[in-house]
Amino acid sequence: MEHVPPPAEELALLDRELARLDAHRAQLLTRRAWLLRALEATGPVPWGPPRGPVAPWGPGPGGFGPARPASKRSVQNVLLVLGGLLLAVAALVFTLVSWGDLGIGGRSAVLTAVTAGALSAPVTLLRRGLAATAEALVTVASVLMVLDAYAVYAVAVPDADGAAYTGTAAAVLALLWAAYGLLLGKLRLPLPLAVVSAQLPLVLWVWAADGGPLWFSGALLATAALDGVVALTVGRASVRVMACVALCVTGGAGLLVALVKSLTATGPAGAVAPGALLLAGAALALAGARRAAVPFATAGGAVAGLAAVAAVGGVPAAGVPDGWRVASYLLCAGALLFSVRAPLGVAAARGLVWASAVVSAGAVLVSLVPVTVVAAGPVTRLGAVWSGAPRGGARGAAGATGLPWDAMVSAPVVLLLVAVALGAACRWWDGLLRWAGPVLVPGAAWRGAAGAAGVALGWAGLMVLPAALDLSFVAARAGQLVLAVAAFGLAVAGLRAGARAVAVTAGAVGVAGAAGAGLLSLATEAATYTAFGLLVVVFVALAVALDRQEGVSPGVVSAAACAAVACAVVPVGALGSSLGLAVYEAAVPLLAVPAVTVLVGARLKGHPVAVPVEVTGAAAGVVAVAMAADDARFLALVLALCGVLAAWTALRPERRPLAGHLATVLFVLAAWARLAVSGVSAPEAYTLPVTVPALVVGVLRRRRDPSASSWAAYGAGLAVTLVPSLGAAWTDPHWTRPLLLGVAALGVTLAGARLRLQALLVLGGAVLALDALHELAPYVVQVAGALPRWVAPALAGALLLVVGATYEKRLRDARRLKEALGRMR
Repeated sequence: MEHVPPPAEELALLDRELARLDAHRAQLLTRRAWLLRALEATGPVPWGPPRGPVAPWGPGPGGFGPARPASKRSVQNVLLVLGGLLLAVAALVFTLVSWGDLGIGGRSAVLTAVTAGALSAPVTLLRRGLAATAEALVTVASVLMVLDAYAVYAVAVPDADGAAYTGTAAAVLALLWAAYGLLLGKLRLPLPLAVVSAQLPLVLWVWAADGGPLWFSGALLATAALDGVVALTVGRASVRVMACVALCVTGGAGLLVALVKSLTATGPAGAVAPGALLLAGAALALAGARRAAVPFATAGGAVAGLAAVAAVGGVPAAGVPDGWRVASYLLCAGALLFSVRAPLGVAAARGLVWASAVVSAGAVLVSLVPVTVVAAGPVTRLGAVWSGAPRGGARGAAGATGLPWDAMVSAPVVLLLVAVALGAACRWWDGLLRWAGPVLVPGAAWRGAAGAAGVALGWAGLMVLPAALDLSFVAARAGQLVLAVAAFGLAVAGLRAGARAVAVTAGAVGVAGAAGAGLLSLATEAATYTAFGLLVVVFVALAVALDRQEGVSPGVVSAAACAAVACAVVPVGALGSSLGLAVYEAAVPLLAVPAVTVLVGARLKGHPVAVPVEVTGAAAGVVAVAMAADDARFLALVLALCGVLAAWTALRPERRPLAGHLATVLFVLAAWARLAVSGVSAPEAYTLPVTVPALVVGVLRRRRDPSASSWAAYGAGLAVTLVPSLGAAWTDPHWTRPLLLGVAALGVTLAGARLRLQALLVLGGAVLALDALHELAPYVVQVAGALPRWVAPALAGALLLVVGATYEKRLRDARRLKEALGRMR
């Protein structure tokens, strides 16, 4: 590819263009400097870019961009603010210190003159365009007006009630500031001051009249109503912001006082007056929401909805027991949803919906407290297996006898009501959206979320119901089982209907219910067999149903099948205790579980569930081996039976590589355990007759199939003799056995190296090294005891240095050794 034009010619063009731009920029800067000088000579410079040469844009000493001197207006504002503050301080000092030196006439003259001057001066200043100076004087005048009010109180009416006078003074000042601000519309301070001052009169008058909390609530709400009117009618932004802030503070305080009185009412009659105030606050919020912007209208609707629920629900809540008060508010929150059809505006109606949702969520959270205790209670039954039915019925089974159930009796009712509402919404979702119109416009995922939440809350309510009703232990256990079965059925039905969120939630709560039912059933022997037997059937049926359902992940089906196997382990393992067997004796019946999984795996063949089921059965076999570890005879028997199962599995071609090696290991371990039980001191007499024919069979197999691994041909035969002989040599005080074992291991190692057989080289080398270590150990200990203590750390450090210095070479040597072993058969 060739450059057009050539690079040298293009570079010359760029240089000429850059030179032309630099010349043009210099001309523009010269012209700009002349214009600035001309303007400075004729008058003030109009608003525009900062004067002076244009500095290049970039990081400077003071930040990003060129450093700029302070403008004249900012300096002017600082001076005016400082001047106003000094005048205000001077006025304050004069009033507090020098006031007593003047007579009545002098005081009146000073106050009148100074205040009148401070209030009249801004008129002239505004006409001349000095708005900042006028604002500073208005600040001083505002402080003087407050001081005037204090002076009038101290001189003219010193015996008047302080709260009443302050309220009256605040009202007068609010009117004066409002009138002054309206007359001089360019001033920004008087109208916000009027709004702030207007917050005090009603509250202070109620205080002066010794009014109760409800009167204070009424005064605050009336003040909030005035703030709302100002916020909606006044066009100036500063006044609207101040009015909105005042509205939130006074309105929130008034509603909070009324809510506290409603919650603490001793009867329905005592909750009527606070309820009326709450309804008044709700009406004011709705009235403001009709004319406010969308976000504020939604917030107003939410506040109105919360206040209405507290007002209406507080009356019946005050007359019912404590445990049912939450249900009263929940019913009112549900009724509030029907207000979406009222002509309130979309934003306000949406706020009412949010209020209903908040109240419902709060009721659910309060009701979930006993659910958590009941759900976690069955875990405590692990320490009391087959100890009999616990005392206290369902509450005793959950370890929840100490809970205040009188105050929580409505928990299942609340949870079930919300669950039914969510379930109905999920079922008739399209009709609900049509009925609500534009008020409810949720996304597609909300339907699944509603259904999933309904399932979870329904399960929680039904689970806690036996404890809330103080039913028997049998009823609690049966209820858990029924809930688990129903949840799994709902999960399958949800998958068939395409409601995946409902199906997943139902499956999760079903597993939780099955775990709780299983733990509760451990209390008695009969319950253990019944519950876990039923759970095995349920999980098998669930696995079959999920396997037939399209779109279900194989992992989910495998989880259900593995859960069935795990549930089968419990009753089979408990069978030994029922028959009076020891723990190690009960290990033999437990092997029935892996035997069944082997049969199931052979029947399923290539099905994705086959491997997880067989692995779970193998885990049950490991449990059986651990149970038999206390008795060597049963350990040998269990290992041999596990070997038989592994050999049985190895008959299948797809399992042969792994199962075959596992069977060999298990048989060898069983033989060693049996020799140890018999107290054999010369294991070679029993192992050599096995090793020789095993090696012969290995040779024949290698001749028939040269690609066969040396481990498969010779590994088991050699291990049968070498490993027990090594164990005997380590406990033999004489030298004959270690010598013969070392010679044999050396011969096997050399044969493996000569024939390039991995099994012979590894087994022979390992046994030879361990045998040599056994022979050298006494001498090593003797030498170590004779050497100074610093020698061992020094040698270790030197070894680490050498290895570190030649790390790369050692790594290459290890890699070569690994590759050489890998090339062997």
